[in-house]
Amino acid sequence: MESRNQTAGKRGFGAMTRLIEKRSIDYVPVAERHGKVWHLWPVWFSGDAHLATVATGVVGVALGGNLIWMAIAVVLGSALGTFFMAFHSTQGPQLGLPQMIQSRPQFGYVGALLVWGVALIAYIGYNAFNQILAAQTIHTLYGGMAAPTMVTFSVLSVLLAVVGYDLIHVAQRLIAYTLIVALMIFSVAAAMHCHLAPAQWDLSRFDSVAFLAQVFAAASYQISWSIYVSDYSRYLPRDVGVGASFWWTYLGAYIGGTWTMLVGTLAAAMFPRLQVVEALRAAADAALPGFGEPLLICSLLGLVTITSLNFYGASLTLLSVADSLKPIRPTLAKRLFTLLLSGVVATSLALAASHDFVETFGEFLAILLYLFTPWTAINLVDFYVVRKGHYSVREIFNPRGMYGRWNWRGLVAYGAGFVAMIPFFSTDIYKGPVARALGGADVAMLVGLPVSAAVYLWACRSLNLEQDRRDAKRADIGLEPADALVEGA
Repeated sequence: MESRNQTAGKRGFGAMTRLIEKRSIDYVPVAERHGKVWHLWPVWFSGDAHLATVATGVVGVALGGNLIWMAIAVVLGSALGTFFMAFHSTQGPQLGLPQMIQSRPQFGYVGALLVWGVALIAYIGYNAFNQILAAQTIHTLYGGMAAPTMVTFSVLSVLLAVVGYDLIHVAQRLIAYTLIVALMIFSVAAAMHCHLAPAQWDLSRFDSVAFLAQVFAAASYQISWSIYVSDYSRYLPRDVGVGASFWWTYLGAYIGGTWTMLVGTLAAAMFPRLQVVEALRAAADAALPGFGEPLLICSLLGLVTITSLNFYGASLTLLSVADSLKPIRPTLAKRLFTLLLSGVVATSLALAASHDFVETFGEFLAILLYLFTPWTAINLVDFYVVRKGHYSVREIFNPRGMYGRWNWRGLVAYGAGFVAMIPFFSTDIYKGPVARALGGADVAMLVGLPVSAAVYLWACRSLNLEQDRRDAKRADIGLEPADALVEGA
């Protein structure tokens, strides 16, 4: 007979394993849907309120812009980027699928590998960048060594991602409340005690290059969450409504992102010669003596959870890639393996990075955003304008299904949008002729979005949408027991 300790141990182990999310890229049945739509607000408030977002708010000031115009640029750019990001969030409850697997209807079963490969690089790269920021923060506060900090930071983030969706939501809610208090204290104290030169408030000192750079840095940063935003809404009930999921996501990401970027803009305006972490601490200490350390710690908490979100997204994307190469059955073991692999690669990259890695990788992330701009236009146009949310979940996982292995419509639209942006590219590696004429300002996203959308709409004129909808409905008969009953009635 088992002892009481053995029985209690088994119960404890069983309770622990029940906490770990079992699903990965597979469909979430309606019976397993749970949560409230307002939970999206803290997920994306915390997802944006951390050190990497602070760094985004520094871009314009570093180029010579003053505080007032760069603050306006942050507000406008963040509003633009969050608009597209929030529309992706509404896809989760309707389809019950992770974000990137939804690219198959537009690009094909194998063709979707194009965007998944770029997504993987983005996830891993962002996390390497986050680990470097974490190491800089600990070094600034306590003088700790970089390598142990990076490894510890990565382990904590991976463990949070292992438990998965529910724990991530809970952690983001708790951290959101903490960050709101910290940001409120800083903002009030800064308004009362921080004094800047009159030139920082002078509206006549408009720098168009710095302004446009800050607008599109903020917009690009916000739109970059689109690659996994519906991963954190796909467990919500199907009837939460498009408007509700859009606005709870939009408000959380916009307020968290804009507020945090503005903190970075202010810190850079006050201490333009300091690095991001040192400037943030100095600004907080100037506003309220001794507050620099707790504000950095709070920002570090947000950095841990967003890194966990990135590892979670990398895991789902790796599984999607594997499934496209050879259909697999998603299991917990496979999800754990892909999380471990993502953690090892990101940490290795961070540990091997050179001293100028942050600057170099900032350029690399700009290139990634060029690669994702056509995708977001195509994905949203297909979902809201062309197919109007009518997809077959089963056919998305069928390698010889109705969406094909390669979908020329999405691939042609992607190529057209990318090529149209090339003259507008503005990086140290390459500046297009239009970007040079604009003094280096980067407006490529404004070109890539409409061109990709227009070409995709043109290509879809030959698509028989009525037949597509009938085929999708027929393929998913019995996917949900209730649907089967309705079909047989």
